[in-house]
Amino acid sequence: MRFSANTGFLWPELGFLDRVRRAAAAGFAAVEFHDEAQGADPRALRAVLDATGIGVTGLNCRMAPTTGRAAIPGAEAEARADIADAVRVAELTGAGAIHVLAGRTAAPGAEATFVANLRHALAATARVILIEPICRAAIPGYFLHDLDQALAIVAAVGHPRLKLLFDCYHVETAHGDCLARFRAAAPHVGHVQIASTPDRAEPDHGTLDYALLLPAMRAAGYGGAFGCEYRPREGPDAGLGWMRAFAGP
Repeated sequence: MRFSANTGFLWPELGFLDRVRRAAAAGFAAVEFHDEAQGADPRALRAVLDATGIGVTGLNCRMAPTTGRAAIPGAEAEARADIADAVRVAELTGAGAIHVLAGRTAAPGAEATFVANLRHALAATARVILIEPICRAAIPGYFLHDLDQALAIVAAVGHPRLKLLFDCYHVETAHGDCLARFRAAAPHVGHVQIASTPDRAEPDHGTLDYALLLPAMRAAGYGGAFGCEYRPREGPDAGLGWMRAFAGP
């Protein structure tokens, strides 16, 4: 098993570049970013990645107060500027995927706007583009809140590089039966994130049994890193025993 540290959730008391250093020191195979890298000094970020040897699985487009804006009608220019900025950082860091966030909206035309902006993102880069259904319990009003809705958008865009960011916490919270949902969606999954349910902490407790779930996801065909987007109960370093237990041979 390979794990990537989500710098938006882990070591929040540290500066961004120090979070990357700490992830490498803690034994993570990779990091994944929210949108912190867009504001970092490019040379300093590249130097830290080179010095630590840690990889980058992916990053978010700019989140902004609306948690992204790719599905917000009237914000197309801003959303596409966010995509261009994320592509720049992905090229700098070697990130394999870019998560295009839909944003919080219930406006008419939101789905059509999102589809158009996703097609724009796919044309702007050769990297994987991710979309993530985020449960309403976590972000009320977020447009893309349901796994079936996300799969329908993947089908509507019809591009092999558009994939799902399958966050087990969000799927379990919204739907339940996470493993069955994963198996059904597996051909379209580009990245997986893990956290306990219902408290979104370390994945070594709660209603999801990751000791069984992670190998089952591997058996279903997922070969990527598992993104660790959780809120530590007592600090990230104190709670990392789960990673050693789940790492496997």
